[in-house]
Amino acid sequence: MDNQKIDFVIIWVDGNDPEWQKEKDKYSPNKNTDSRNIRYRDWDNLKYWFRGVEKYAPWVNKIYFVTCGHYPEWLNKDNPKLVCVKHSDYMPKEYLPTFSSHPIELNLHRIKGLSEQFVYFNDDTFIINSVKPTDFFRNSKPCSMAVFQPVTGSDETFVSVKNNVNLVINRHFHKKEILKKNLEKYLNIRYGKFNLSTLCCMPYNRILGFHEAHSATPYLKSTFNEVWEKEFDLLDNTSKHKFRNSQDVNQYLFENWQFCSGCFYPKGSHSKFINIFNDVDYACKMIKSRKYSMICLNDGVANDNEFIDAKNKINNSFEEILPEKSSFEK
Repeated sequence: MDNQKIDFVIIWVDGNDPEWQKEKDKYSPNKNTDSRNIRYRDWDNLKYWFRGVEKYAPWVNKIYFVTCGHYPEWLNKDNPKLVCVKHSDYMPKEYLPTFSSHPIELNLHRIKGLSEQFVYFNDDTFIINSVKPTDFFRNSKPCSMAVFQPVTGSDETFVSVKNNVNLVINRHFHKKEILKKNLEKYLNIRYGKFNLSTLCCMPYNRILGFHEAHSATPYLKSTFNEVWEKEFDLLDNTSKHKFRNSQDVNQYLFENWQFCSGCFYPKGSHSKFINIFNDVDYACKMIKSRKYSMICLNDGVANDNEFIDAKNKINNSFEEILPEKSSFEK
């Protein structure tokens, strides 16, 4: 049924927190690494994430805000829709502390009170126009775009993780069988030009990988439970890593599992992925135009001056479309 509750889950870290930096440095294998690297630096625009949710997704049941225990000073923690969750509230103690998003994501199903249907957000994905529950779930199934795509990338750890996910998927599913059962879900008019990628991968016997939309991802909590039951050792090992590791798997294992089990409803993308430093002005234009329902603003390599300039431009654009404080702000 489509009237089931849908929760949002967002993870966040305050990379400027000196206590968090001190803790991270204590465990870091490279003591010379700057704690303020780009994976953790703060764009100071989280309030626009909450404003977007309140304005464009007022139907959401609960928002689970997951951190290591620090919060923005402006956050209204008394908001009845907000549930603040510390890593220690739901993650087994042997996995803590962690400075990798992988263990945090792999254990989300353990959050007390989380609905069976939930949408996972990174803090770089914003809702900037109206979305409906049926944009995320239909007939109790996650709405997703299952497109075959080979693994590529220049980041060795990132590529290794994606390949690890593929190994698990191919161990549990056979490509011919899933296509026989759900061909119309893999070649679907809603995917548009992305069908070409799937067609190019058809001659191969194995699943080469899936396109990652870099957007909010709808999940069933039961999928997490199933994968943990069948691949406990792998998920347990990943969860014990303090930092990203080439032996890891990530949250996309659960999405790919949903694809291969046929537990999804085919839907085209309503999100735009932009690498900010490829074209800051274009990113600002897309925010202000609200052409897409959601936008993912990917951080990139840039010096401090470029970062400050980009942050000001991006946040001014958000302020233009979301000027009113939300009830999640004090």
